Amino acid sequence: MNAVYKKLMTCVESVRKKIDFQPEVALILGSGLGDYADNIKIEQTIDYTEIEGFPVSTVKGHKGRFVFGYVGEVPVVIMQGRVHYYEGYKMSDVVLPTRLMGMLGAKKLILTNAAGGVNYDFKPGDFMLIQDHITLNIPSPLIGENVEELGARFPDMSEVYSVRMQNVIEKIASNMQIDLKKGVYVQLTGPCYETPAEIRACRTLGGDAVGMSTACEAIAAVHMGMEVCGISCITNMAAGMTKEKLDHSEVQETADRVAKQFKELVTEIVTNI
Repeated sequence: MNAVYKKLMTCVESVRKKIDFQPEVALILGSGLGDYADNIKIEQTIDYTEIEGFPVSTVKGHKGRFVFGYVGEVPVVIMQGRVHYYEGYKMSDVVLPTRLMGMLGAKKLILTNAAGGVNYDFKPGDFMLIQDHITLNIPSPLIGENVEELGARFPDMSEVYSVRMQNVIEKIASNMQIDLKKGVYVQLTGPCYETPAEIRACRTLGGDAVGMSTACEAIAAVHMGMEVCGISCITNMAAGMTKEKLDHSEVQETADRVAKQFKELVTEIVTNI
């Protein structure tokens, strides 16, 4: 058996021993949304440390657990704290949680993140609907022996972020009177913030927001047939776009400031997609 698939199935079996629950929607929470899962109708929580072989998030503020429950009438599994490539994990481990949620039954994936604005029309506190992505220096999660049980060797990536879901989200944002931006998300490795020259390069390539997660998770999800959408919270303007130096506390402060509206938007997305 493929080693990556064997590890995944060990984690799946470990979770299934603890809970009999089939989610329809999977949700990965980024900065500022960490406590979203605390306010849903919770059926059960499972700490990552309770799952055999599961990678554990080391980022401050990420709780590190799955929450199973309901948003309205929709059964969901929520990843409260994601794993990042910059933490030193193999890419197959970074996307293992995404694959696990898909194996548990989730057909749709909502990705959220905190991102730096690369587009001069953006400002901190904006929300950006991810229409496409670019990965720079990020190894594909599909490198290595293909896991045939999950998907094809050469999966099509012409529509990573579901146009159907994008249309639904745009209508929701309009009804909520949210000025929803749209654009291309660029994932780099981190953990250092990008240089001004790198940000200029991102903008030249067509990027609108930049971060250290999300695209790899989207690739893994599409590979296994999940329908994907993504929302970035623009928490700061990227390096060189202003005279301000970048600091994680600024990111967290902006994320916290718009968290209430972000949570309301996510709830509407979950119940309408």
